Amino acid sequence: MIIPAVIEQEVLMERNLLKYVWRHSRSDQLWMLVVILASMPTYFLSLELPKRIVNEPIQGVGFENPGDTGFFLQMHLPFGETLFGRPIMLFEGFEFERIGFLWALSITFLALVVANGLFKLYINTYKGRMGERILRRLRYELFDRVLRYPLSRFRRTRASEIASMIKDEVEPMGEFIGDAFTQPLFLGGQALVALLFIFLQNVYLGIATMIVIAFQAWLIPILRRRLIELGKQRQIAARQFAGRLGEVVEGIQEAHTNDTTNYERAEMTSILGRLFFIRFELFQRKFSVKFINNLLIQFLSFFFYAVGGYLAIRGTLDIGQLLGVIVAYKDLPAPVRGLIDHDQKRLTVEVRYAQIIEQFTGDELQPKELHQVPDTDVPHINQGYEVSRLGVEDDSGSKLIESATVNIGKSEKVAVVGGFGSGASTFTEVLARVQPATSGKITLDDKPLEDQPEHMLGRRVSFLDGSTYFPQGSVFDTLTYVLKNQPNNPEAVDSNLDNLTKLERKRSANFHLEFDTDWIDYERAGVTNVEELKERLREVLTDVQMEEDIRALGLRGSLDPEEFPELASALLEARKIFRDRLVELNFDEFVEPFDPEKYNTQSSVGENLLFGTAVAKGFEPDALPGNEIIRKILDDNALHEPLFKMGKEVASTTLELFGDLDPENPFFDQLSYMDPDDLPVYKEILSKIGDQPLASITENQRSLIMRLSLSYIEEQNRLGLLTEDLQEKILLARKALREKLETLPVMPIAFYETDTYNSAASIQDNVLLGRVSNTVAEGYERVSAAIRDLLDELELTDDVFRMGLTFNIGSGGKRLSETQRQKLHLARALLKNPDVLVANQALNSLSVREQSDMIEMVFRRAESKPDGNKMGVIWAPMQPGFAEMFDRILIFEGGELVEDDTAERVVSESQRYKQLTG
Repeated sequence: MIIPAVIEQEVLMERNLLKYVWRHSRSDQLWMLVVILASMPTYFLSLELPKRIVNEPIQGVGFENPGDTGFFLQMHLPFGETLFGRPIMLFEGFEFERIGFLWALSITFLALVVANGLFKLYINTYKGRMGERILRRLRYELFDRVLRYPLSRFRRTRASEIASMIKDEVEPMGEFIGDAFTQPLFLGGQALVALLFIFLQNVYLGIATMIVIAFQAWLIPILRRRLIELGKQRQIAARQFAGRLGEVVEGIQEAHTNDTTNYERAEMTSILGRLFFIRFELFQRKFSVKFINNLLIQFLSFFFYAVGGYLAIRGTLDIGQLLGVIVAYKDLPAPVRGLIDHDQKRLTVEVRYAQIIEQFTGDELQPKELHQVPDTDVPHINQGYEVSRLGVEDDSGSKLIESATVNIGKSEKVAVVGGFGSGASTFTEVLARVQPATSGKITLDDKPLEDQPEHMLGRRVSFLDGSTYFPQGSVFDTLTYVLKNQPNNPEAVDSNLDNLTKLERKRSANFHLEFDTDWIDYERAGVTNVEELKERLREVLTDVQMEEDIRALGLRGSLDPEEFPELASALLEARKIFRDRLVELNFDEFVEPFDPEKYNTQSSVGENLLFGTAVAKGFEPDALPGNEIIRKILDDNALHEPLFKMGKEVASTTLELFGDLDPENPFFDQLSYMDPDDLPVYKEILSKIGDQPLASITENQRSLIMRLSLSYIEEQNRLGLLTEDLQEKILLARKALREKLETLPVMPIAFYETDTYNSAASIQDNVLLGRVSNTVAEGYERVSAAIRDLLDELELTDDVFRMGLTFNIGSGGKRLSETQRQKLHLARALLKNPDVLVANQALNSLSVREQSDMIEMVFRRAESKPDGNKMGVIWAPMQPGFAEMFDRILIFEGGELVEDDTAERVVSESQRYKQLTG
């Protein structure tokens, strides 16, 4: 049982930043105090020494007669004359003549400057490291709290705001944390030493300095109070801006499909306007305070020059003392101003810290014990759920479930159905601990569900719903994410870490398990290594009808021939076989392979010129008209003029044929080189340039015209503009371009070569190494199917499938269709071999038939898990009629569980069920 005091400490983070810093860096701060105190004597001596240099060797005090000498480093016992009636010499020092004495003092002064610099270097480095360490600790604590809050909390908090607080708003605290105690000690010590030195030279100048500094320390904080409030407003406004910006990006599709982009622009303008005026006032006041501060500092300079100079002229202050005062005062403004700035920063950072802590404080924080890594095997579910008088409310207090009492065994197949707002969906969320219960009791294996450790539910219960958000990564990463619960051998990895890494991780109180190791639980997946796991993935993906999709993704993916030389070689063999079969497959009429010596009529002019895949910016199709290398090659091969004329012909003919058609006319599908919206643009360009020579055309006009010619495909567009003579010139330019590019340090194009694998192209394009005519119906689909059959024949299907597992699904999995994402969600829910699968309105993008097939497949897998245990299934289906497939049906109505019986009896006798399915 957890002690309440511990819970209180967990819920409430330290609200005072200085206390937080002191608690986690006490020993470091005390060491800094020792170092700072040790630096003060050298700092005082560096102020004292210039006075001696000016008075003694330079002005000649003590060297009035030729041959006089002085003693360097002579030391007497402090207060010896007072205590013993005479001076007590401790060290006679070294005797020097006047010039030697000057050099000795000057070299000593230089040594003191170096010593002071080294002290500053050490102090700044140490406090910087200390600050970053505590910043790392703070960020980790905040992130840890994010992971320990229940899921319901994040329904009312923007994810981008949380990220902004942990990443951006905490960032400025790092510098202050290191300075929290060290900076006032160091700067305050320097200021006191400098002030003491001024007092020792002249009491009146010391009093005047104290008065101005005291006035400065009183006035500046008053003037800066408004700055603190403005800083707080700026932080809140910036956080709102980040949160709203994140929402717009996440919902960008909604903005476009509903024509609300201008509404979003207006809202962003309003937010940015508020932020602008806050920042503008902040800058005004900031520089006004700086002006007053500098004025007070320079006033003392005036006072020293005027009053100190007057005293020097009167003889009550010698030149060395005046110089020492000026040198001391030169160093005094920096620590004083630093102390004032530090106090201002302290107030600002403390406000920011308090705001952040307020956002991360709440009484619903889960205890750390629930998130501990288990040191023994996680037990299987043996009994199941017991639910008694369950009640659930949402954040507004509305009742989602009024009352529900039911027991569900570990291996039962239970359908949970009900109308909209009935509580059926909420019930499944409660079982998976996605939604917390507000009243009643719910246990899993006789233990309250809220007290079950996360490893119990996370490994023994799979939850499946309609959401399909996946972090960016490969298909393999997405599937195996559910198996990454703890490292397989953390001790071995930790032993390989250097001592500094382990020390800093410990001192920052970060997580103790290493990330860069193998986290995949092969045993739970029923395998022993990665190769077996990939086969298991194939089984699961086949069951969810995604194996073909993964193979298709593999064909679309790229391959590094240096990393997979055998596979690259096999694909080159597949390319050769495919080319030999073109006639046999009747593909020779619409598939044209790439040949370095021939013009490919199924490709554009630009593709024929490059004859390869661009791997560097500036060589993509749209960028070619402005590429300097391309332009030079076209000029050298007398192609610029004819291609420009060709582009004009393309534009003129297109306007003549399509200029009067509606933009939605299907004829525009033939225009691979121009969008319907571009027609007015080209009409205006043609009217302006007329018959002007190429040299008279503007850069923009030339690029737009050349884009048409470089995008032109004769076999597809069929305007009869590409003559054999022009094709021959393009082939010559192709060779010249390759020779030019081969002289560059980095090759910007991966060329098409019959006997070489093209690492920049997809696997399918490498096998094809050619182009398919767009004029043949389903030509590309027929070719793709033939390539897949060929790879099956060559027993390369497994390799292509494995390449598909490396396919990057994009941010949020958006490179996959919604149906693919939902199938992937089901696949990984099955992959971790749970004891119970809980599903809520899942697979809603699939057809009714597909959903039915998936449920039947889940039932089959439930009876034959790799670990020998049967899997329970609790499912709230999209279609209530699917409930007939289950053994037991629970019916919710108005937030209450109103029926609980076998599927056979409910289907045949329940009027409520008939209403739901009727």
